[in-house]
Amino acid sequence: MRSETRDIIAAIEKSIDLVAQRMDRETAGYRLEEFNARVEDPTLWDNPEAAQKLMRERQILVDQIGTVDGLRRELSDNIELIEMGEAEGDDDVVAEAEEALRALRETSAQKEIEALLNGEADGNDTFLEINAGAGGTESCDWASILARMYVRWAEKKGYTVEMQSESPGEEAGIKSVSYKISGHNAYGWLKSESGVHRLVRISPYDSAARRHTSFSSVWVYPVVDDNIEIEVLDKDIRLDTYRSSGAGGQHVNKTDSAVRITHFPTGIVVTSSEKSQHQNREIAMKALKSRLYQLELDKRNAAINEAHEAKGDAGWGNQIRSYVLQPYQMVKDLRTGFETSDTQGVLDGDLDGFMAATLAMDVSGKSRAEANAED
Repeated sequence: MRSETRDIIAAIEKSIDLVAQRMDRETAGYRLEEFNARVEDPTLWDNPEAAQKLMRERQILVDQIGTVDGLRRELSDNIELIEMGEAEGDDDVVAEAEEALRALRETSAQKEIEALLNGEADGNDTFLEINAGAGGTESCDWASILARMYVRWAEKKGYTVEMQSESPGEEAGIKSVSYKISGHNAYGWLKSESGVHRLVRISPYDSAARRHTSFSSVWVYPVVDDNIEIEVLDKDIRLDTYRSSGAGGQHVNKTDSAVRITHFPTGIVVTSSEKSQHQNREIAMKALKSRLYQLELDKRNAAINEAHEAKGDAGWGNQIRSYVLQPYQMVKDLRTGFETSDTQGVLDGDLDGFMAATLAMDVSGKSRAEANAED
């Protein structure tokens, strides 16, 4: 067996071992038996929310077991094929199995990154807010491009995307938009996207075809689980109702049902302009609690936040990622140094490479300065 192939096998084994360790594969079978016993309880669905949560947790465990066992089985099968091909002098079989191992190395590395999503709220659904920053109409258009990018990323992941509110730009694009993105590890993946995103391009709104720089900010925070208690006092909030405005379309509410909640102690303002007023109040309160929970998470991780720097205003000096379309094609994350020239792919939602690089940096404990120094 070639030394390169042995190195690939060792890398795959390392990734599988890490995934198995983080999910505690040795006890997974016993935990699955406990889940199955609870599923058979005839009173389970007396509490539908608790039942649904139990079923989701069970399915996550089933998927984890399937992932580890599947990776091990595929690795073993291809090693056997290589050994058989070498013994019989069949170079085609060896080459095919080696190619399969290279693909398996990529898959196992991806699963290793996913296994790092074990933070307190990583498995939760998430809220994602986008706000246009410095740059006027250009930034409003850039905010709409970012919104499309994240919706496409979420759809590729099989996540559910629900618009919570939207404020259109005066001439084009959007001033702000808020989504709820639902799916396993939605927050864990998207949390690395919080920050200012900078675009450099030839402006479609400039008759002189000059190059413009635009900024928009992205803010990601987890949907709070029912198990997490966040107290919001009535005296600390003001609730306003208003009529949604905009150019029309399926996402614009035509009645006075939109809700805005202002939280006085923190200055947080959340809105919801979909469905009925009663539903909007519920949605806005959940968003407020999630924002307050995110503040608590930030306090707990103050050292990491300081190292990686605060998101800051949506303008010069605070960006986490640059998207350059002119005079060359490049998207680069300024925290990790990860970059790609496939700008169209990124804007179409190919973001996993950036998210994985930031997640790996978080786990390794490197600061932004250290990451840039290695670039």
